[in-house]
Amino acid sequence: MNINKSILLALFLSAVLTACNDSDTVSAPMPESAAATEVAATSDTVEAKADKDVGVDYYGLSQDLQRHSSLTQINDSNVQQLKPAWVLSLGDNRGQQSQPLVIDGVMYMTTHNATFAINAKTGRQIWKSKIEYPADTVTCCGITNRGATWHEGVLYRVTLDNHILAINPVNGDVIWDVTAVDAKLGYSMTSAPLVANGIMITGVAGGEFGVRGFLDGWNPKTGEHLWRFYTVAGPGEPGGDTWQGEDWRRGGGPTWLIGSYDKELDIVYWGVGNAAPWNSLLHPGDNLYTDSVIAIKPKTGELIWHYQFTPNDAFDFDGVNDPILADIEIDGKPRKILMQANRNGYFYVLDRTNGELLEANQFVDKVTWADGIDMQTGRPIVAERVINMFKTGEKTELWPSALGGKNLAAMSYSPTTGLAYANTINVGWNYTPKEQEYKPGVFYIGMAFEWVFAKDEPRGYLRAIDPLTGKAKWEFPTDVPMNGGTLVTDGNLVFSGAQTGELYAFNAISGEKLWEFRTGSGIIAPPVTYQIDGKQYIAVTSGIGGVYNHLSGDVTLKNINPGGSVWVFELGTGNNTSTIHADPIKPIMAAVASTDTKDDEAAWSATVKKGAELYEQTCSHCHGVKMVTSGTTYDLRSFPKDDKARFISSVADGKGSMPAWGDKLSAEEISHIYDYVVH
Repeated sequence: MNINKSILLALFLSAVLTACNDSDTVSAPMPESAAATEVAATSDTVEAKADKDVGVDYYGLSQDLQRHSSLTQINDSNVQQLKPAWVLSLGDNRGQQSQPLVIDGVMYMTTHNATFAINAKTGRQIWKSKIEYPADTVTCCGITNRGATWHEGVLYRVTLDNHILAINPVNGDVIWDVTAVDAKLGYSMTSAPLVANGIMITGVAGGEFGVRGFLDGWNPKTGEHLWRFYTVAGPGEPGGDTWQGEDWRRGGGPTWLIGSYDKELDIVYWGVGNAAPWNSLLHPGDNLYTDSVIAIKPKTGELIWHYQFTPNDAFDFDGVNDPILADIEIDGKPRKILMQANRNGYFYVLDRTNGELLEANQFVDKVTWADGIDMQTGRPIVAERVINMFKTGEKTELWPSALGGKNLAAMSYSPTTGLAYANTINVGWNYTPKEQEYKPGVFYIGMAFEWVFAKDEPRGYLRAIDPLTGKAKWEFPTDVPMNGGTLVTDGNLVFSGAQTGELYAFNAISGEKLWEFRTGSGIIAPPVTYQIDGKQYIAVTSGIGGVYNHLSGDVTLKNINPGGSVWVFELGTGNNTSTIHADPIKPIMAAVASTDTKDDEAAWSATVKKGAELYEQTCSHCHGVKMVTSGTTYDLRSFPKDDKARFISSVADGKGSMPAWGDKLSAEEISHIYDYVVH
């Protein structure tokens, strides 16, 4: 149907500005306006002019995932004048990892159970569309959603129970709803889809539950399923010989972070996660295509090339971190490259046309699991301590931990400075291999672990990294790792948020801290920037949660309260508007008679020992390793010792924000967990 686009745009904006509802998601026909309206794609960087609006069309700002903006109104000479323009509560206490989109003056936000349209200039909510999913839906490392996707006038998002929704941006109604896979098998979906060459691509989480990972291709207009690429190669498939026996059926390979897209080459690049279980003795072989980046054709899902970072991964090092695309000069020649700061502690630069390894350099202070990367084979040189650990089964200290040298926090890259800006983590762990049988829907890791925190050293750094050497030009240390992501602008600024609540602005070249503002909760989401009516804004989502908060037991976060909100900042006038810096107040710690529990554990009853094993497999990813929690989830050490019936019913049926475990654990197993909790 030929429809005048200016009339369509006027109708769309009129509907947006007048709509105000809080509707449940229900099916609705494809609106003509949504189907016909087109939003121009951005180039490799977000181009800016003083007199034009600049939105946020993509997760990552552009499909190369550089998170770089050429906006300069807010810059290193005036950023000290930033002040809140508006803040909106999201009504959700879960961890907030969502990146806003801004399309034609409307901000689109997601939480795990709702989608929002917000006037991006005033902060007034236009509509909110709710989502419901089964109580027994579980995820590895926090219930969350990381954002939506915009394509040809329609909004798309995924849900924790693996639904993909096409949403009418005028009112939040669902246009179509399809299910990718059954959540009861251990799968979940948390990240924005990617649309490339007319195909929408989605990934899945669930590596810690022993799923077989995949990518799916969809028709974004109809929801028709077009193709599936399994990231764990099966028998008879290329790479199938890197698995033994039936290991491939539960081999992991999740695809839970969005990939990048090179339109010129028509290639999608996507990171693939860990092998399952973590203990590599339980899945011999290289285990393709786990811990890899894969290059595929979006129309068909055809594999063009792959590069495997960590063959036979034993440490949950993943390969899902953002594959950033850039064109840079190497040895005097322009190269089309892909860069990734991998969780294994090495910064990789690949030729994105063919997967050739160009550079692999350590970018964190401490790497002990490997002695380097063999540049001829591309394989890590596994350290003797790891070989000995798997021979003897002895507890061994290794760096980095499963948290990685860098976790999911989005990295940015500036073509202007030639530097990558990454939140890095300085945490190790004690690793002990264990036997474990696979059980659907239960954490499948085959090992026991404890965190190792460096004494008198920061637990994290924001670093400006030279991609070709891995060396930091400057760094900003923090007692708690920042795990939200970075934004770099041509105003010579880098923005990043802290889990303790601060949003920081740094000089992109020197690293000087120029401004900070403390939001109401911790920040674990990437900031963005946009421009409306000639005014530039900085936006970030605040709301503590996520993997570090749930798993680390870092008591510095005990007094950082949950609560999701969107904060938007604009330039003011006059003096520095930074909030006064104040370190978080740690809770008063109870005295402990002894930190060495080895003898106590040896004396535990059989039920307590079984309960401890079950706890690590089913509870630790929310309530902390050995029940040491950061504080924003329920501290099981405080559970009453005489209320076993309430404990069993709460675990079996779910309570509050905790999912139901009754179909995964028997009453006897829950009883064993209770015995461990109160022992």
